Amino acid sequence: MESNGKEKPMSLSEDLRLPVGCPGCGSRLMRVSSTRNPDDRVRCASCQRFVCLYHEASKVLKKGPGSESEALIEKAFNRGS
Repeated sequence: MESNGKEKPMSLSEDLRLPVGCPGCGSRLMRVSSTRNPDDRVRCASCQRFVCLYHEASKVLKKGPGSESEALIEKAFNRGS
């Protein structure tokens, strides 16, 4: 299969931004398997520390951010996910 420059490369993981930071480094940028199974591990994109399982992260995302400005940042970042 030829790449015509328009195809998106297949990725095994995706980034998402949580309203709570990593307990190790404080980063809010997390990485999860692109399949997003409930038992997939969510790791910090900065320090690679295990943070939680995907089903726990999705609950946090549904609960929402702590402030309006945080909500705008998360909405913009997670839009592509």
